[in-house]
Amino acid sequence: METYKLSIKHIEDVLTKNKYIPDENIITVVFLALSLKKPILVEGPPGTGKTEISKAISKAFRRDFFRIQCYEGITFEQIIGEWNYQKQLLSLETSKIKKTEDDVFKEDFFIKRPLLSAFMNKKPSIVLIDEIDKADEEVESFLLQALGEKQITVNDLGTFELQNDLMVVMTSNSQRQLLDETKDRCLYLYIDYPSFEREVEIVKSHTPEASLKLVKSIVKVIQKIRKLNLTKNPSIRASVDWVRSLMLFNKDNLDEDSFKKTINVVIKTEDDRKKVLDNIKIK
Repeated sequence: METYKLSIKHIEDVLTKNKYIPDENIITVVFLALSLKKPILVEGPPGTGKTEISKAISKAFRRDFFRIQCYEGITFEQIIGEWNYQKQLLSLETSKIKKTEDDVFKEDFFIKRPLLSAFMNKKPSIVLIDEIDKADEEVESFLLQALGEKQITVNDLGTFELQNDLMVVMTSNSQRQLLDETKDRCLYLYIDYPSFEREVEIVKSHTPEASLKLVKSIVKVIQKIRKLNLTKNPSIRASVDWVRSLMLFNKDNLDEDSFKKTINVVIKTEDDRKKVLDNIKIK
């Protein structure tokens, strides 16, 4: 990434070109993160594009992409890497037969997982730590230390120094409170459901062949549905899928019949479906 190109306008242009339509807040935070080389902590409702922003940055700035998908009980080994015990045992058995000595605690016998792979990559990279709130505090603290010190130590193997300009994006659904140290080191970004105009622009960027009339009719209804306090609100991806579904039926507008036939594209529970059909009327 050429530093002379790094500007608010350039970030907006390259993200938009890669089908991620940012608002002013997103553009500013990405600009500051790239300029100050600080991690971004992204929060917001499910389906608002928290994960997609890291993928868009990766494509826009030609950074290699790595992802750590956190979940309850995730271990250091699943983040950093682990010894290939079968390969070690096989090597030891072969050494006995050949009456030679083989060091089985070297890099050839170690399986790298996303964080160490991201550290050792030679090209500018981005690592997405998705749903960090699902990992326990011990894992979060370790990630913070490794990223802060820019090195990872593996027992019996040694210390690995960061080999590239690594950008870090963390997402959280606020399942638990993150450590104050994590919040202090990150730039904070809250991504909410977009405005009508921005969602139309987002959906149109993913369905350029769709008529603007169809996209607007879908987004208008989607935004009404999100106000019904459903079990699961429809995501931006659901808006895109709904437009594509209507196109399969050669529709250029959402009417009452197509609404009832295709509502399951965006609604995921029977209770939510009934609530939507009872409360949303297509004129």
